[in-house]
Amino acid sequence: MLAPVILAASRSDKMRRFISAAPGTKQVVDRFIAGETVDHVVPVIEDAAAKGLEVTLDVVGEDITTPEQAGDARDAYLELIERLKGLGLGTKAEMSVKLSMFGQSLDGGHELALANVRPVVEAAAAIGTTVTLDAEDHTTLDSMFAIHEELRKDFPQTGCVIQAYLFRTEDDARRLAAAGSRVRIVKGAYKEPASVAYLDKAEIDKAYVRILRILMEGEGYPMIGSHDPRLIAIAQELGRRAGRKLDEYEFQMLYGIRSEEHLRLAAEGHRMRVYTAYGTDWYGYFMRRLAEKPANLLFFGRSILTKG
Repeated sequence: MLAPVILAASRSDKMRRFISAAPGTKQVVDRFIAGETVDHVVPVIEDAAAKGLEVTLDVVGEDITTPEQAGDARDAYLELIERLKGLGLGTKAEMSVKLSMFGQSLDGGHELALANVRPVVEAAAAIGTTVTLDAEDHTTLDSMFAIHEELRKDFPQTGCVIQAYLFRTEDDARRLAAAGSRVRIVKGAYKEPASVAYLDKAEIDKAYVRILRILMEGEGYPMIGSHDPRLIAIAQELGRRAGRKLDEYEFQMLYGIRSEEHLRLAAEGHRMRVYTAYGTDWYGYFMRRLAEKPANLLFFGRSILTKG
């Protein structure tokens, strides 16, 4: 399987330098990354809103090694929120954050990440939107869920992400599928050992459906993160069986992937949110997109052979 190799490369400085310098890289990165600055991403938000779509915004960057860098990440989100304030888009534009950006892996990282993310969640609430805490590798999840629980005391709309390939996730879903919760379910895109995660695609898909059923039959608000047509159809059926209206759950897909499907679901009356990443530190995010789907890797392979 290529995915583990690609995920390992996502942590390699040597591969980072090679891929960053490859002549076709920018063409592919531009497919998945909406730009490098807030100025680049604002037109993307406005265009999505005009098409009946919503967005969740991710300022990319995970390799934080100092508290000062974690503070810079916090400030980048606060800058984004300040710009969104004048757009009047409300819930059309929420934010997704990785706690690794806020210092979670540093000494005292749990407290540092909570202290850095709280003002972002508070500022988002002040302009009528919210924040979702992205899931990362399994070693970070207990801290993420604890921070999520703490934030929800004051900001109950704060969302979180669960990953279908982890054995623990069905139990997490049962705990989270309560009134007022917002939970995004994804398959998972980190390299995990067989002791904690399903590695077979068919088993991951089965787990995804089991977990999705738990969320749909619960009292919270499910957010279905998938581009898989079969899983999207299953989600629609589970929503119907659970008696959910179309605005009682939403679909989420990545910027640059299956864009026509974004529009189709929105035209059917579904809430459709586009996960839109931007920023200069794009490498880790980009490599996980390649690992998720062989077609992305083939597209990239063709592009890096293009000169000029």
